[in-house]
Amino acid sequence: MQPVALITGASAGIGAELARVFAQHGHAVVLTARRQAQLQKLADDIAATGAKQPHVVATDLETVGGTERLARALAERGLEPAIVVNNAGFGLSGNAADLDIGAQLRMIDLNVRALTDLSLRFIDSMARHRGGILNVASIAGFVPGPGMAVYHACKAYVISLTEALHQELKPRGVRVSVLCPGPVPTQFLARAGRSIGQYPRYMVRSAGHVAREGYEGFMRGDRVIVPGLHNKAMVKLSRFLPFRLFFGIAELASRSRRSI
Repeated sequence: MQPVALITGASAGIGAELARVFAQHGHAVVLTARRQAQLQKLADDIAATGAKQPHVVATDLETVGGTERLARALAERGLEPAIVVNNAGFGLSGNAADLDIGAQLRMIDLNVRALTDLSLRFIDSMARHRGGILNVASIAGFVPGPGMAVYHACKAYVISLTEALHQELKPRGVRVSVLCPGPVPTQFLARAGRSIGQYPRYMVRSAGHVAREGYEGFMRGDRVIVPGLHNKAMVKLSRFLPFRLFFGIAELASRSRRSI
């Protein structure tokens, strides 16, 4: 079986940039997302740089059985994950009581259920290859988020799970890190109903910047990776400041969104 770095949500944004970084550093990469054409183009672009041609497995992890289909496809190709990068996910803006319940449950299916499945499913192969797990969360996971309540809750789960697994899997030689970016100008914001202009410029980082910091932190064995000095400071402050202050900031952001 060939050891690979499995990257979910790899068709665009941070996932695509993580795929480029892992491939540049010599990892055999598997790209997975829903969109076959975009994945194949990315794989060809990566190969054109002289890196190994990535494997492509188009799968919808949001659906029941998606992770099982992905695992089966990998096994059929003789591939086993040494590294799992759980990047697939989406957010929705609006009050939870007003948003479609089905859409919010699908968010949980992808952001929480699928991530948990893939974090646990391949531990034996990750231990054999001294690999690990890089979960992509957000600075949103450090505070409750009125206006994006379920998304913030999902990312809080991802941070908590990852920090616990970091400790649990260390004796087996498996490194586990969580990448917590601030705002990034990608397609994620459009689906979430937000624009990059709603955020202070000092918080914004490019997808490429986030991917590079994520890879470097993961390879160092960092438990939590927060790109950007201002974002790091906000995370530290969130440990001490009362949540009601952050609720006020969220309300201001919500008003700004409605005025756009």
